[in-house]
Amino acid sequence: MSDSPKITHMQVIPVAGYDSMLLNIGGAHNCYFTRILVRLTDSNGQTGVGECPCHSSVLDLLARFEAQVVGSEILRLNHTISQLWRSDARHQHSQLADSIHIPQMNPEKFYNAVAAIEAALLDLQGKFLNLPVADLLAAGKQRDRIPVLGYLFYIADRGKTTMDYQPGDDSGAPWFWLRHQPAMDHEGVVRLAQAATEQYGFRDFKLKGGVHAGEYEVETVERLLAHFPGARVTVDPNASWSLEEAIRLGKQLAGRVPYLEDPCGAEQGYSGRETLAEFKRATGVPVATNMIANDWRQLGHALRLNAIDIPLADPHFWTMRNAHTVAQLCSEWGLTTGCHSNNHFDISLAMVAHLGAAAPGDRITAFDTHWIWQDGQQLTEQAPQIRNGYLELPEGPGLGVTLDMARVEAAHKRYQALPDKNRNDAIGMQFLIDNWQFNAKRPTLVRP
Repeated sequence: MSDSPKITHMQVIPVAGYDSMLLNIGGAHNCYFTRILVRLTDSNGQTGVGECPCHSSVLDLLARFEAQVVGSEILRLNHTISQLWRSDARHQHSQLADSIHIPQMNPEKFYNAVAAIEAALLDLQGKFLNLPVADLLAAGKQRDRIPVLGYLFYIADRGKTTMDYQPGDDSGAPWFWLRHQPAMDHEGVVRLAQAATEQYGFRDFKLKGGVHAGEYEVETVERLLAHFPGARVTVDPNASWSLEEAIRLGKQLAGRVPYLEDPCGAEQGYSGRETLAEFKRATGVPVATNMIANDWRQLGHALRLNAIDIPLADPHFWTMRNAHTVAQLCSEWGLTTGCHSNNHFDISLAMVAHLGAAAPGDRITAFDTHWIWQDGQQLTEQAPQIRNGYLELPEGPGLGVTLDMARVEAAHKRYQALPDKNRNDAIGMQFLIDNWQFNAKRPTLVRP
């Protein structure tokens, strides 16, 4: 395509922002979170941007892929991504075990790298064609806003650490103060939910579980349901419950929650897909997952076993176009479209907005987003907005966002100063529990 601009430069920018001491199955979020921006420049002088999780393995892959991206035509995106898809990195694994939270290498790292490149190419395509990215995805733009949920966490006491957690801002809305304060019990989580609702208008909530014993987390869900009549509330224990425990707790919540996310996982020789299928049959509770259906092969097995109802197809783990294809399958096959989230900046928020805006059909559960924990740290001139429980699609062609390079440079310098650049949620936990180690089968605070 002689009239197609070509990529002349690829810039990979690792960046860091501040986070709260949020608890999860992997431990406690560090005081910093890291991401990668991929910034592509074309022969017309336009720039496109994508974002993905940061890890040294992802940075290595992006450096390796640069030669295949630079010189490519932006309108031949299919060809460029297909070339990357042939990489042997797509199937590489480092050691896997229940004692390893984040492997050094797995296919997810490959998808992260390709997702950031693809998003930047889509951004450039949209600018060249004067179309939003949502219109470049197969179904085209279906809506101008998408429902998102209030993602709730138990928060540990940062004062027990020597780490650089932020104190919070008590000069404005309560949310921006409370998101940095301890919230280890039911009342603390309900306070967070109330403040988040006042700020963002949420009607849906998800509690990140895998922290306390299952019974305690179910009680937190019940407190939220009591405080917010009519709200949709669920919990994600990250497969830390046994199948037996999941069935017992699932029956307790049946008919009161819209779904449970990964209530159980692999055990006693059975895969997570098999145990989730048993859970569904025993409880009738719909199942969402971001753990056992994260690529086409896994999704195929999960659907054949009738193990899931809601594949949470994250555009950073699937790529935007593949995640959209999952949404199309959900629409045609009677499943529900959803989206997983990690800590992220506002480029990712725009990617999620466009993915949701193009998702066909009306079976869409509120998308995950961590943005409420990072709100105020935007790297663009104008971050997408969450109002009345909906994420609004940015205006303009491409992703509809423009990098604020002064903010990007500051976030890059913050990254460069970090002593530990790969995510490690065990560091903060050492201040709470001596010699704490990750165990995929035990909630974070449940130790002998």
